[in-house]
Amino acid sequence: MDFLSVFLELFRNSDQFIAHMAAQYGAYVYLFLFTVYFLETGVAICALLPGDSLIFVTGAAAAAGILNPVAAFFAIALGACVGNTVAYGLGYWLGNKIYDGSIKWIDQDSMAKTKAFFAKHGNLTILLARFVPIVRSFAPLVAGAAKMNRLRFEASGTLGAVLWAGIIVTAGYLFGNIPFIKNNLSLILVGGIVLGLAPFVIGFIVKKWRQHPDR
Repeated sequence: MDFLSVFLELFRNSDQFIAHMAAQYGAYVYLFLFTVYFLETGVAICALLPGDSLIFVTGAAAAAGILNPVAAFFAIALGACVGNTVAYGLGYWLGNKIYDGSIKWIDQDSMAKTKAFFAKHGNLTILLARFVPIVRSFAPLVAGAAKMNRLRFEASGTLGAVLWAGIIVTAGYLFGNIPFIKNNLSLILVGGIVLGLAPFVIGFIVKKWRQHPDR
């Protein structure tokens, strides 16, 4: 199974994919979960990797006996924490370069939205950003570039990752095997991604509409 097939399978049949990974590779499925959530947070260009919905699917798989819920929780939370630390360090190193558009792989619209999120929520930003798709991938970069206190950043980021992973894994564990939900887990994954992207798409459309010459 090549990388593209693996990636597409996450979106099409995420529940079967997790079951296949556990059956074929055993404990390596936890390394896979760690990697997904490390990349989603630590590498900005991976911001569209499955997030909340895949955690829910993982919780449901744990309830079905396919995964160990505690191990899954730790793999996801640890991946998010390490990703936070790496992205903060990168932002700290790059400094103001992440804002001026000279680094092409950093999406400036997402950066602008993340900066606005910081301005609105202040000290709670890093914790709250963990629950907002896309923003959580760029918040550590902004925090690093702004030279946010490292200890405060790590404390907020760790608490956010633990709450985020714990709440969603638990929700999947409790509700993921309800027949309607169980039979539509892949749709839940795609729906979660769509809902996460919706505010950014709507914001982009509104921005273009306001810039239209007729306006």
